[in-house]
Amino acid sequence: MLAYFAVLGVANGVWLARIPAVKENLHLTDGVLGVALLAGPAGLVVVVAIAGRMVHKAGSRRPTLIAGTCVALVPVAIGLAPSLASLMAALFAFGLVGGMLDVSMNSQAVVVERAVGRPLMTSFHSCYSFGGLAGALLGGLFAWAGIGPAVNFAIVGIPLAFAAALAGRWLIPDQDGNVAEVLAAGGPADVVVPDPAESAPAPRRARQHGPRRWVRRLSLGMTLPLLLMAVLALCALLSEGAADGWSAVYLRDSLRTSAGLAAIAYAGFSVAMAFGRLAGDRLAARFGAALLMRCCGLVAAAGLAAALLSGDPAGAIAGFTMFGAGLSCTFPLLISAAGNADPDQPSYGIARVAGFGYVGMLGGPVLIGGLASAFGLQRALAVPVLLALVLAAGASVVARNPADQ
Repeated sequence: MLAYFAVLGVANGVWLARIPAVKENLHLTDGVLGVALLAGPAGLVVVVAIAGRMVHKAGSRRPTLIAGTCVALVPVAIGLAPSLASLMAALFAFGLVGGMLDVSMNSQAVVVERAVGRPLMTSFHSCYSFGGLAGALLGGLFAWAGIGPAVNFAIVGIPLAFAAALAGRWLIPDQDGNVAEVLAAGGPADVVVPDPAESAPAPRRARQHGPRRWVRRLSLGMTLPLLLMAVLALCALLSEGAADGWSAVYLRDSLRTSAGLAAIAYAGFSVAMAFGRLAGDRLAARFGAALLMRCCGLVAAAGLAAALLSGDPAGAIAGFTMFGAGLSCTFPLLISAAGNADPDQPSYGIARVAGFGYVGMLGGPVLIGGLASAFGLQRALAVPVLLALVLAAGASVVARNPADQ
């Protein structure tokens, strides 16, 4: 299961590192490149609207296997694109398979969490973060060696595709009753097989607890807690997207640092997010998901506020690093809660919450850019501070039972 999160992270990281080379090969201006880059997130947003139903009907195993293999190979088409139109088509396809993999592997992760009986989601997402860092490093090494992006994507993508295909053996069937069969076939060794008496369906009245106590659906076809999770996911990924696009720019333009020092701000943000996710499951198991979410929101708000108020490059770098640590567990906690909101259809909640989140990630840099043009970048970056406080205020929505709130 970890392999698919890592595959998506590496594929994204390599692609992001080679954007300058793709731009140079096609002789694109900054403005045209900006438009072209919207094709990937657009494909992602489109597919999450239908991915939930597809995963519910087909199960999470097969879509995870197919999408994981495709997401490793589609970047080769990006590197081979001879024109702007073909580049956008390849990026749109990359967004489609990436979005399908995201929904299906997160649905599979919820199944694994239930089988193991403890939080695992933030550890899975840490593999994505570390994979992204590894992919960016690989892409940078290939760029330094003067190797073209198409060859780069093929050299990295083909082994990733084999890894994704082989990892399918260890995926768990969506039905909990089949977990024993997976273990007998050599599946994950740490999966705890539930007792048949405990896993038998409970009477309908007895199952109306936790997130399922809200049974009335809103006009969007979502329960109230699911809608709240979706709004919080938008806040989390909008804030993450703001840091992705503007942390280095803030240090370079507002604090007048060198380009190399400015890049350290985003590196600190990314590394803190990866290690924060690595520790998140242990913290959630010990203190509860809601308390962890609340603390994460407060840490993120304090970190970014400190970065904006310090006026010093070292203080800003430390603040952005703290911001990454705070945001690290928020989205995985929301995805896990969404998958458990309706135990019979985990992909339903995951697709909707993830879809809102991706809209935030797509619109975050654009929103910050527009506000920066009108009010200045420092004031614009105050918006993610407020959004982090919203995450802290709404933390109780991820509680697995009322006692965790």
